[in-house]
Amino acid sequence: MNDKNPIPTDEELTAYIDGELSEIEVSRIEALLGSNERVAARLEFLSQSSLAFKQAFEPLLAAAPKAELDAMLGIVPVAAKPAPVRSSRRGFLGALAACLVAGVVADRALMGIRNRVHAPDESSEWRAVVAEYIALYTADTLAGPSPSDDAQAEQLARLDDKLGLSLSPEAVSLPGIEFKRAQLLQYDDKPLAQIAYLDPETGPLALCIVRSDVGTKEPDVEGRHGMNVVYWSNATHAFMLIGRIPIDHMQELAEDVRKKTSA
Repeated sequence: MNDKNPIPTDEELTAYIDGELSEIEVSRIEALLGSNERVAARLEFLSQSSLAFKQAFEPLLAAAPKAELDAMLGIVPVAAKPAPVRSSRRGFLGALAACLVAGVVADRALMGIRNRVHAPDESSEWRAVVAEYIALYTADTLAGPSPSDDAQAEQLARLDDKLGLSLSPEAVSLPGIEFKRAQLLQYDDKPLAQIAYLDPETGPLALCIVRSDVGTKEPDVEGRHGMNVVYWSNATHAFMLIGRIPIDHMQELAEDVRKKTSA
């Protein structure tokens, strides 16, 4: 694919689905749909987010034991926050909400039931959602030039305003790994910061941060979707570093970030 006809981002495909692109951009994407199977498959995946919630959950409800489900539904607010699909996609940076609606909503509903019954680590659910999203990333997702130091500082400043942090390019830099972008997402009505990087050997990785009142926790590790995760928290925020870098090196990178962000 040459630079004159680049692969569209998830945000561009979401805008195409919502009818928000110019005629020129529509023509460009439609030309790609006929010549690039990956773009066509990605559009089909994102388009599934337009399914009605009731329709999407019918197979799950039909397969569940009725007596158990009836008891559990009393504690799971499935319809507590109805919202238009378009609002959900755009509110969570397009692709993330599409991912949630098309592939994660049912899992999160079941996770919500289990969390309330078994009361596991309350921070595990947001890590699961982030892992689902990052698993979709490829090197092409983060292709293109990296932002300048000034642009990095500007992107990080927008995160600071919402999360009550003070992040600098130096504080979130990872040795030998390219900073690609910092963006603000949303999880359960709370701002979620995602700082994306591209490792030349293992591909995408991300540092994600949310507000948290679980208290200070030392770094721990886990595996999700074939990726390594190092997670920790301080008095006000929870952090996770996720990617396909070997776990020993991932722990070193996480410890470096932890020290710089707590200084």
